[in-house]
Amino acid sequence: MDRYDPLRSRTVALVGLMGVGKSSVGRRLANALSLPFRDADAEVEAAAGRSISDIFSELGEAAFRDGERRVIARLLDQPPHVLATGGGAFMSPETRQLIKSKALSVWLKTDLDVLARRVGRKTTRPLIADRDPMEVLQAQADVRYPVYAEADVVVETGDGPHHQTVDQVIRALSAYLEEHAR
Repeated sequence: MDRYDPLRSRTVALVGLMGVGKSSVGRRLANALSLPFRDADAEVEAAAGRSISDIFSELGEAAFRDGERRVIARLLDQPPHVLATGGGAFMSPETRQLIKSKALSVWLKTDLDVLARRVGRKTTRPLIADRDPMEVLQAQADVRYPVYAEADVVVETGDGPHHQTVDQVIRALSAYLEEHAR
């Protein structure tokens, strides 16, 4: 048995605002734990046969969130893996309950200035299209942070390399599991 075995017993679901690094940190975390990696956004796109931007523009956010919930439910029925969720996924009470019952949830929390700089460089995020990224992120933080705080573990990340965040997540999850094993 190695020290990561307890971390491999359940899916690890990463939650947080757009740009926090759920996908990039998730891939590295999965590699470190020798687990498969799943990206809920990519899985939604594959299931819908179109991009998230197209789903938003053609069908609306409600249709996207419904598909996202169904995809996450399907993914959580699979063997343990690292799951990067979409930024709004944890906001759905049904999805949040599924994650709480079938996974360990980790809120990756990063300073909004860092996130605004990251997401401002991309044109693929429908929620910030033609809008001020900082304004959108602040509005999301106001609404989402109290809900994200329900995650099992909160990891405050900075603007450092992803491997540091992976190390922080592993330490936080290990401490959480050790505390809850008693």
